[in-house]
Amino acid sequence: MMSKRIVATPDTNESKEQAKMKKTAESTLADHQIRVTVGSSSFIVNLEDNETAKALREMLADKDLTISASNYGGFEKVCQLGKTLPRNDNQITTEAGDVMLYSGNQIVFFYGANSWSYTKIGKVEASSIEELESVLSGSETEVILSIK
Repeated sequence: MMSKRIVATPDTNESKEQAKMKKTAESTLADHQIRVTVGSSSFIVNLEDNETAKALREMLADKDLTISASNYGGFEKVCQLGKTLPRNDNQITTEAGDVMLYSGNQIVFFYGANSWSYTKIGKVEASSIEELESVLSGSETEVILSIK
């Protein structure tokens, strides 16, 4: 005598919800955001609505960008972009979390204040500001920019 095997099927609504969550987790960030990874930490930058930010995000459309970085002045991490972005420099006093373009080809992540002529690219989400100094002031020499 053969026994029947009963196969449980998951609730359809639950499966759809799980699929939706998985898709959301794998999707790219919003059009006005990039992800910045330094060592084992990453944070989201909300981009300005300007040509500089748009050009940077376009650079990341096809692949992540790994760039060399160095600490400077005890208040910033400077990254050599290797490409010149459009700029509209203004005299600005920065604060922790600001992301600026310097000299058209360097991205600067601030964990302290400085006054200089920059083009603003964006701002780190507030939830990451407190850990910013410890992450950015570390010895890491690479920063990864992505939109995923």
